[in-house]
Amino acid sequence: MGVATRFYEAFMVRDFYTMGLLYANHASFSDPVFPRLTAQGARLMWQMLLSEAEDLEVNVKILEDSPDRARVDWTARYTFTPTKRVVVNRVHTEMALAAGKIVKQVDDFSFWRWAGQALGWRGWLLGFTPLVHDQVRSKAARSLQEFAQFVALTSRDGK
Repeated sequence: MGVATRFYEAFMVRDFYTMGLLYANHASFSDPVFPRLTAQGARLMWQMLLSEAEDLEVNVKILEDSPDRARVDWTARYTFTPTKRVVVNRVHTEMALAAGKIVKQVDDFSFWRWAGQALGWRGWLLGFTPLVHDQVRSKAARSLQEFAQFVALTSRDGK
């Protein structure tokens, strides 16, 4: 079973731990909302997104899953928590792989389409602008930083 197959099987059952194990320690991740994450950042992002998702449905189509490369089309359907709006996000993933690990992952989707669904009329009207894009990225980065602090606190308290 290839890396992408294992990754997306874990994704579909919200197993962020297994997903995180598939990243090499020097890996990078980017998408339109989280443009420059390290491996640790990607692990935290998946943990945050999957632990907060209440109604996530994921459908996956593996296009290629070889030892050095993977290409995947997947669709996520979920309620965007801040606005309570339903989002259907169609994503294309490209992964560079080495030694059974993800070394680079680039997820691509229409930010404008996502913003329209997640933010409503403001997203449809202004989702293509750098202003809205930057606001969403800033809020996502803050959320990830706060989540990282929460995880660090709870893991320290749990010892």
